[in-house]
Amino acid sequence: MTTITEANTAKAQALLAQLTLDEKIDMIHAAGLFRTEGVPRLGIPPFRMDDGPMGPREELHNDSWVPLYHTRDQVTYLPSGSAVASTWNRELARTVGEVLGEEARGRGKDVILGPSLNVKRSPLCGRNFEYMSEDPLLAAEQGVAYIQGVQESDVAACAKHYVANSQETDRLEVDETISERALREIYLPAFEAAVRRGGALSLMGAYNLVNGEQCCESKRLLDDILRGEWGFKGFVVSDWSAVKRTLASAKVGLDVEMSVTPNFDEYYFANPLRRAVEAGEVSEDDIDAKVLRVLAVMDALNMLPDADGRKPARKAGRYATLDHAAKALDVARESVVLLKNKGGVLPLDESSMTRLLVIGANAERIHSNGGGSAVIKALHEVTPMLGINGQLGGNVEIEYLPGYAAKQVVQSDSWQEESLTNSAGEFADDAETAIRLREEAISAARRYAAAGDPVVFVGGLDHEHDLEGRDRETIALPYGQDELIAGLLDAAPDTVLVFVAGSPVAMPWADKAKAIVWNWYNGCESGTALAEVLLGRVNPSGHLPETFPIALEDCPAHSIGTFGPGLHVRYDEDIYVGYRHYETRRVPVRFCFGHGLSYTTFGYDGLQVERLDGVDRPNGCAVRVSFTVTNTGERAGKAVPQVYFGLDGTGEDRPVKELRGFDKIELEPGEPRRVELVLPVAQAMRYWSNELGEYAIAPAAKVYVGESVQDIRLAGAVVVRDADGKEAGDASVATGDAAEAGHAADAAGTANAVTITV
Repeated sequence: MTTITEANTAKAQALLAQLTLDEKIDMIHAAGLFRTEGVPRLGIPPFRMDDGPMGPREELHNDSWVPLYHTRDQVTYLPSGSAVASTWNRELARTVGEVLGEEARGRGKDVILGPSLNVKRSPLCGRNFEYMSEDPLLAAEQGVAYIQGVQESDVAACAKHYVANSQETDRLEVDETISERALREIYLPAFEAAVRRGGALSLMGAYNLVNGEQCCESKRLLDDILRGEWGFKGFVVSDWSAVKRTLASAKVGLDVEMSVTPNFDEYYFANPLRRAVEAGEVSEDDIDAKVLRVLAVMDALNMLPDADGRKPARKAGRYATLDHAAKALDVARESVVLLKNKGGVLPLDESSMTRLLVIGANAERIHSNGGGSAVIKALHEVTPMLGINGQLGGNVEIEYLPGYAAKQVVQSDSWQEESLTNSAGEFADDAETAIRLREEAISAARRYAAAGDPVVFVGGLDHEHDLEGRDRETIALPYGQDELIAGLLDAAPDTVLVFVAGSPVAMPWADKAKAIVWNWYNGCESGTALAEVLLGRVNPSGHLPETFPIALEDCPAHSIGTFGPGLHVRYDEDIYVGYRHYETRRVPVRFCFGHGLSYTTFGYDGLQVERLDGVDRPNGCAVRVSFTVTNTGERAGKAVPQVYFGLDGTGEDRPVKELRGFDKIELEPGEPRRVELVLPVAQAMRYWSNELGEYAIAPAAKVYVGESVQDIRLAGAVVVRDADGKEAGDASVATGDAAEAGHAADAAGTANAVTITV
């Protein structure tokens, strides 16, 4: 794992001593839209940064947002953050990071601005497709692996946006009132893991305010927590135009200012900062601390010359390669989520298929060229229509109809400079055209169904709706798709519904549908992976990293807290984000957190919850949760066993379930596999106590094991004893506990308990 060592810091200090004030200041603000200034006389290069989490962005002129090249900056289009989380596979998350790091280095970049680790608070957030999950542990686990992969290539990952950047509306000014408990348990953990376990070399300060403080001015967030509690030694860069005041940001641990306009000398950390130092308003020691951190990261990335002025060996990187596309396909295959498959409609039987009808504009559209700063210039992108045609070859006659009117989204070159204000939608519906396209599609579906030929609909969202700078106003599908889908299900009840999107949508027709597939923005081989799943060549194994609510008003960010517009929003739902709310309050959902079906089935038994042998002190005490998963179906598949804890005995209100561990395993038909998850008590039983104002260890917890937060198969318990042997709670748990939490009583077939002495 790439880290900042004492040797890196020592070299940085030696160089710092040789720098003038002007050189120092030039190193901590932009000298280009994506670079700082170097110091040629000392061999210090510029710091070159780039968006983004789905691939390095196209090359731009230094002082304008106009593209610089034609083909030489085409790159591999990687699956979105949501897709990466949907794999529930740490190895694949690391693979994405490795590809991104190699491509960024190949493009001459030193910092890649990702991963995006913000928690999905509302399904309306326009940038949700970049983010990983509503759950901090899943985001942390995938994020850590991703970061470690990136930094293998002498490129710094930049975890963003620190912190609680959970809406795009009024993002530069919105002040979020968030409890300490919610910060500590929901919004900070993924960033803490990025620093402590991932070794992230940089973080990006967010636009928004938290409890009255701009994130890029907050001593508490940047110094007390990030550097003090977590020991972060890297550098913090502002989001582009997130710095608002020179003195306030200069006196805290924000190190580099970036923005979207080309007046680089007038940035807050440029001439205004120089004048502030000369006037005695800012100490040069504050500047030195920033430059020292920048230099230390540079040295960790092998960017600085040695004592003799020789450049160190640095990885060259590579991009737009065939093996990178193959790795993107591996990730896409495991991210596709089979949400529903009543009656075994899927997989399609290609051996008996002679005709196939594909309906829906998203079948023919690409998505790499939109979405805000996640936009890239993709070397290629396989659409669903291309993927299906490419897999079925010449044996099946495939007809395509758009079904609804939606233009191909193409992001304008001027988007970034205009991104400091809320953007508005551009597309207007043509009612007459919409009706004609819908009627044509429904009529064709009826003909195909009467002949016994399959019908596949491919719809969803696009980067007119999932994008930086604007939140959605509703979770309803755009372009009249609900009316079209309802008509298709009437005409052809076995219609397979496929959705390409980055955020949940309402599904008022879900009960009528037999097969629903969720595909995300899934990278350059998205259409290939989707076709392989539909045809059964790949057994789906994606599981939802977020809850799909029935209606927007069910979402706690809207029913309890507030969500933009407005310059003040309240996170009154506290820690009850996503499934924590739905499960605890017993709010019905469309598809629950962790849900994902397979073309096979899995059985669970033999739960054991036990103290890890040889560990009996607080700092090392752990719980081992072990159980057997068996493939009870007729084909190989990948299971995603999930472990949830329900903390008891805290004297404070707590969610009934919280994800504490997971795994992904591949099993042949009939194959059993023993799964063991070792969960440190200091993490699994930790919570933020409102009463104490600090972290505490829960005295007891129920343990749940299953295929999703609702599909619980096994149940047990943990009880903590203090050093005197006094029990903190009841060690027993009944099989009915799962039912008490709103789940099937039959699922929790095993009762098991363990006592941990701390």
